[in-house]
Amino acid sequence: MKRYIALAALLTSFATTFAAEAGTSMTTTGSAFAPPAFYPFCSSNPRLCSTKGGQKVVDLAPERKAELQQVNRSVNSRVSERSDMSTVGKEDDWRMAGATGDCEDIAILKKHELMKRGWPASALLITVARYRGDGHTVLTVRTSEGDLILDNLTSSVRDWSNTPYKYFARQAQGNGGRWERIGGAKPVPETAARR
Repeated sequence: MKRYIALAALLTSFATTFAAEAGTSMTTTGSAFAPPAFYPFCSSNPRLCSTKGGQKVVDLAPERKAELQQVNRSVNSRVSERSDMSTVGKEDDWRMAGATGDCEDIAILKKHELMKRGWPASALLITVARYRGDGHTVLTVRTSEGDLILDNLTSSVRDWSNTPYKYFARQAQGNGGRWERIGGAKPVPETAARR
């Protein structure tokens, strides 16, 4: 019984956090260049770079919200951020994070963790942005409540338009080797945002 009450409280807490604002989805405005280290990584790890699949948007039921939050927090708490230069001696080297990794390595690990839980690759898009003048990589999750960001710099899962980043590009849905430029925010339909 205690376990059930704790789970109910946790789900209610997540529902409140996510429902605070209506969600938005990213608009795309044409082709973009992928980060150069993306292609060597994908030639060795095609499954983790894939965005194939029929489901473009995940229905964000309370259990799914909780799962996103759990994966984001779990990965952030167990992976120490370290630059590629300090770990592999290269400026930019994409890989799935182990005990250490930088932002793109951590985003890849989160995609891996969600795919293990049955999330479709087509809704999990590696995304690049700028933050305080530096490049930054996050995982965009396309949901019925908007495009949500899993980020190694915060334990909060937030709508992409409520983050401090200037977004540049993300993987294209259905073709993970192609990248698209990110434009503005488009509100999700109100009925979807209230689920």
